Amino acid sequence: MAIEKATFGAGCFWGVEARFAEMPGVIDTAVGYEGGDLEHPTYKEVCADRTGHAEVVDVTFDPSRLSFDTLLDAFFSLHDPTQVNRQGPDWGSQYRSVIYTHSDEQVQVARAKIAEFNAAGAYRMPIATKVEPATTFWRAEEYHQRYLEKRGMVHCHI
Repeated sequence: MAIEKATFGAGCFWGVEARFAEMPGVIDTAVGYEGGDLEHPTYKEVCADRTGHAEVVDVTFDPSRLSFDTLLDAFFSLHDPTQVNRQGPDWGSQYRSVIYTHSDEQVQVARAKIAEFNAAGAYRMPIATKVEPATTFWRAEEYHQRYLEKRGMVHCHI
C-alpha cells in the first residue's frame, strides 16, 4: 500500500483533526506545528504568536482510497479560507489558513482548487490560504493528540 502525507492549517487543530480522522482512507492524523523558526516549539510558545508556526494537522492517507483533492474539499469546508490569521474566536498567525505541500503534484492540485473556488465565487472574498512547501512538522504535546476524542466530544466551534 502506498501512503502519502498532507498537512493543513485551518485554525485550531483539535476540530480539524477530528474531522480528518473520520474520513475513510485516512490512516493516521497528528496535530502539531509547522512553518516557524523555533525548533521543538511548545503549545504555549506557539499560542504566544512569536514562533511563526501554524497549528496544523498532519494527515497520512492511502491515495488509492482517498485523493488529495478530496482532502482539499474537506479542508476548505472546515474553516473560512478567506480569513487572514483568524478562525472564529481564535486570532493570530498560528491560526492561518495554509496548505503545506509534500510534492509538486500537491502544489498543482492545491493551486488549481483555489483558482477554481475563486473563479466560481465560492466565497464572499478571495481565498487567503497560502500554499507552501512542507518544512519540519513538530508534533504537539500528547495531550493535544485526538483531543476531542479523549474528552468524548465530537466537535468544537468549527
